Amino acid sequence: MNTDFAKEWLDAWNSHDLDKIMEHYSENIDFVSPIIQQIGINVEGKISNKNDLKEYFSKALQKYPDLHFELYHELKGANSTVLFYRSVNNSFSAEYMELNNEGKISKVRAHYKFDE
Repeated sequence: MNTDFAKEWLDAWNSHDLDKIMEHYSENIDFVSPIIQQIGINVEGKISNKNDLKEYFSKALQKYPDLHFELYHELKGANSTVLFYRSVNNSFSAEYMELNNEGKISKVRAHYKFDE
């Protein structure tokens, strides 16, 4: 796994450059997040292709124009990583990501600590 992966991923998000963000994701994606439901993409909270993922990210960037991620920890696996970071609205986030043979993200499970 690329040791600069987390930094490159965060830098892409913090730049708000959608094309730069999308470079990190594979064409076939298995992406699950409660934010998908909140933004109104679908009720399942799941995306399975890159075009829908790009639409979701575009809406998220519009909804959160001050979006800035701050990495706290990266936990590395054989072909996966977990990023623990500060996210939108100053909330905590953890994302489990699996990478394919090309080093692109192919599976994501996003978790958030929402204020109750």
